[in-house]
Amino acid sequence: MDGWLGIGLYVLIWWTLLFAVLPWGTRPMADADPATGWRGVPERPRMGLKLLATTLLSGVVWAICYLVISSGWINFRSGWLALPPG
Repeated sequence: MDGWLGIGLYVLIWWTLLFAVLPWGTRPMADADPATGWRGVPERPRMGLKLLATTLLSGVVWAICYLVISSGWINFRSGWLALPPG
């Protein structure tokens, strides 16, 4: 895998997993605004922990993608996934 392709793949995986990790452990504020009922942002968003978890999970998912791409298990040049010659 080319260096820039690997970096781009990691960034895409990181952003995708960030949105999957953001809801983990969030609890709304206990007391809603009396006028509107709006609870606002979570009491303790713990963003540092979520960013760390996203980075670690992204590394694992990226490593799996790297192994699959570099191993040739999925190949678009030959086999049943190959494009027809044109």
